[in-house]
Amino acid sequence: MDHILEGVVDLHIHAGPSVAERSVDVAEMLKLAKEAKYKAFVVKDHYFPTTFGTIISEKHLGNNTVKVFGGLCLNNSVGLFNLNAVDAAYNMGAKFVCMPTVSSKQHIDSHQGKHFAGAGNNTIPEKPVYYLNDRGEVIPEVKELLAYLATKPDLILYTGHGSAQEVDALVRQAVKVGVKKILVNHPFFTVNASIEQIIEWSKLGAFIELCGSVFRKPEPVVSLGEILKNVSLNQLVLDTDSGQKGAGSPVERLLKNIEILSKEHELSEKAICKMMKETPSMLLGI
Repeated sequence: MDHILEGVVDLHIHAGPSVAERSVDVAEMLKLAKEAKYKAFVVKDHYFPTTFGTIISEKHLGNNTVKVFGGLCLNNSVGLFNLNAVDAAYNMGAKFVCMPTVSSKQHIDSHQGKHFAGAGNNTIPEKPVYYLNDRGEVIPEVKELLAYLATKPDLILYTGHGSAQEVDALVRQAVKVGVKKILVNHPFFTVNASIEQIIEWSKLGAFIELCGSVFRKPEPVVSLGEILKNVSLNQLVLDTDSGQKGAGSPVERLLKNIEILSKEHELSEKAICKMMKETPSMLLGI
């Protein structure tokens, strides 16, 4: 089945360096991607912009076949909805801007008493972020951010680890102001969206990410089967959200996910390639 990896674009890999321990760094991931004949991959970090490592790795270790992209997560460590940081990241080639993850109130509440595999060892506690006002609308800082993203059609808005209510308001406001590319990150994990919400977001034009826990047993409340049955293939993105310490190779993780889609859900190779090659390539503009 390894041939199916040729041309893959993984939009969600957690490769080091990071304050969190990772199974691979960017250079190691690039080596794996070259061996597997990936087309591109995107590195995401909860604490720091990733464009530094991706640019250097591709320039000095690449072979002009695999593209490596980075971006920015809007957590406390970068000043939250910091337009200066977003603009600087964009001008360094960032391909995504992600709403709060480890700083999200939803993330913090849902991981109380549990270990989060992507957490770093920072000594200053996270200040929980909830970005809706009393009327359920996104706060002014987020409106400004979305207005900025609407002027940068090559940037992808990642929705992060907010609650389903936050993501719903975010997607609607983003669509309203003209943000062109929206990727709803693992709505079945931490976000805890309903299948009805997931369907609605996809109909609004957002892309739904299939990764991580939706492929594992026990399945989350909204299962992989439900999403595949109810959401258009054109609005689905298959990636891994992998690279955490002890999680092994992101390439091996992707192969396992492909096997589950193929054997347990009887998806064709054409359908799988649509989700992990064609649609991600379109979102990256490559």
